[in-house]
Amino acid sequence: MENKNKESKIRQLTDKQKTELAELEATLIGLIDCVQTISVSKEKEKVLSNIAKTQKKIKHIKLGGILSKETKRNLVAYSFIAPNFIGFMVFTLGPIMFAFLLSFMKWDGNNAMDFVGINNFLRLTDDVRFKAAFVNTVVYSLATVPLTLLFALGLAIILNQKVKFRNVFRTASFFPYVASLVAVAAVWNMLFSPANGPVNMLLANLGVAVKNLPKWAADKHFAMLTVILFSVWKSMGYYMVIYLAGLQGISAEMYEAASLDGANSWQKFKSITWPMLQPTTFFVVVILTINCFKVYDQIYMITQGGPGTSTLVLVYHIYDTAFKSWDLGYASAISVVLFLLVLIVTLVQFKGEKKYANS
Repeated sequence: MENKNKESKIRQLTDKQKTELAELEATLIGLIDCVQTISVSKEKEKVLSNIAKTQKKIKHIKLGGILSKETKRNLVAYSFIAPNFIGFMVFTLGPIMFAFLLSFMKWDGNNAMDFVGINNFLRLTDDVRFKAAFVNTVVYSLATVPLTLLFALGLAIILNQKVKFRNVFRTASFFPYVASLVAVAAVWNMLFSPANGPVNMLLANLGVAVKNLPKWAADKHFAMLTVILFSVWKSMGYYMVIYLAGLQGISAEMYEAASLDGANSWQKFKSITWPMLQPTTFFVVVILTINCFKVYDQIYMITQGGPGTSTLVLVYHIYDTAFKSWDLGYASAISVVLFLLVLIVTLVQFKGEKKYANS
């Protein structure tokens, strides 16, 4: 049946197509004769490639149709990834490119855009709030990344041991990460309430004078510390789970061999656990750093950038500039600076990937 269909299609070819088909078949015969006499591998591969292309053209003329079977298969494959790709283009890549373009414009969202060149970037040098936000973002990241990593690793090591109620403690440690940010922030503010919070009551019982008790989020000297501690507390459970997975991938035989050699706990950690966890640590550091540079929701819930500019970070400053002051061009310029900052830090981290992640 299939052969009959092919013969029927060949009979329906135009004279021009029949001529082209005859030429291609003659070329194919010549190529097949040629490939049998070639001994150099590169030339042979080239002729075989031409044979495949010629066969494809002959098949296309004989079977007809606009699209070949291979093209149709490719289109089916592309149709599966198209929704995700279109979503990425529309909701991620498009806004990023528009933000880059907007950083050279002056625009309030209602009137026409005005091209201002690099004036938006020059304004950054005189913007006190931008400078404060930049420094605060760096300080927040430098403090939060190592503290979170340290507590997450410590928790993972402890909860990887055979201790009672291990699963309960694991769940309790992970709970702040999955709980509602609003609820968690409310609990945190209650704990660190300057007037009647349990933390200040404990400090007072330890002998700290009432007038010297910190006001935490309401004090510009303690506000950033409060936000950092909150971030560490909320995130360490998530990274603990990642470290637990890494710890359970280390062979128990290595620890048994170290014990037979008389190694103590610190020596086991230094010589086995830490080196084996370096790929995990590299992943945690990269993800943590990126998350720290784009922090917004925790600042909004705890301090809203205050008091003054003590906890103002770049993303919060971008939001204020874009959607409160409606200076969209300038906000885009700050976004570009943040993008470059994250890009540089990430490139530096990946520069050390071979040394730390694959050792």
